[in-house]
Amino acid sequence: MTSLIHSSKTQAWLDSLRPKTLPLAFASIVTGSAIASWHSSFKPGIALLALLTAGLLQILSNLANDYGDAIKGSDTEARIGPLRGIQTGMISLTELRNALILTILLTIVSGIALVTLACEKPIDIVVFLSLGCLAILAAITYTVGNRPYGYIGLGDISVLIFFGWLSVAGSYYLQTGHFNSIVILPATACGLLATAVLNINNLRDIDNDRMNGKNTLAVRLGAKKARCYHMLLLMTAPACLALFALFYLHSLAGWLFILTLPLLIHQACYVLRETTAFSMRPMLEKTVKGALLTNLLFAVGVMLS
Repeated sequence: MTSLIHSSKTQAWLDSLRPKTLPLAFASIVTGSAIASWHSSFKPGIALLALLTAGLLQILSNLANDYGDAIKGSDTEARIGPLRGIQTGMISLTELRNALILTILLTIVSGIALVTLACEKPIDIVVFLSLGCLAILAAITYTVGNRPYGYIGLGDISVLIFFGWLSVAGSYYLQTGHFNSIVILPATACGLLATAVLNINNLRDIDNDRMNGKNTLAVRLGAKKARCYHMLLLMTAPACLALFALFYLHSLAGWLFILTLPLLIHQACYVLRETTAFSMRPMLEKTVKGALLTNLLFAVGVMLS
């Protein structure tokens, strides 16, 4: 009996931590590091610390999301997605809050170590510490607070900024010591694919979110337009990578990411065709895998180029 309770508790925490979402956080760091490597500036120690910090920020976001929704009563039994640990009763609100605080502290320690190792100029230290604080604040206030931005439809732009532009450009800068505008296209692609994951999650929960006043972008657009928006995200991302390959790589290896295009098209067609919220449930994991595979193939292609 004790073993069963322990197993259930462990599973409850895994459900709250959502380790399957971590590849999204890692993908942008891998992409930025691949471009740095392409410019002969890859630094393994900095890249590893950046991966750790990004992973902790993703976990922080997941825990804060559960905590905020639990306080507001948004995650009801009507929700189609898997039950979170706090919904099952295996994790108390106090335990979840303590885990949230611990993750914040670990993220701060990891972020400071990253900045200390990577930055030499005082201005860089100030800028990256400020960006780190902003990222932590964004992860928490998505659902926590009196007016969380995830409840007014701003989650998508936040994901594009933090999981796209800042993550890719930041990991590139920390290894090269300078900014280069060529990272914008792959950074945008990373951000769009991460946003597609958020959108499919919101499409799955659209009915429950609408009933509980969680006005995600999917709720604001409506199911039909949100599906068209999803197709736009999945198709624009490889278009950005194609422009990068065309303008900068001049190598067939740089087009490796095209191998995932049939997969992305298939996913887009499925989302357009299936009109029920329940049919979106299996698509979350598939969208994560599609995004990760696209980013990894692009990173390999860049390094081979």
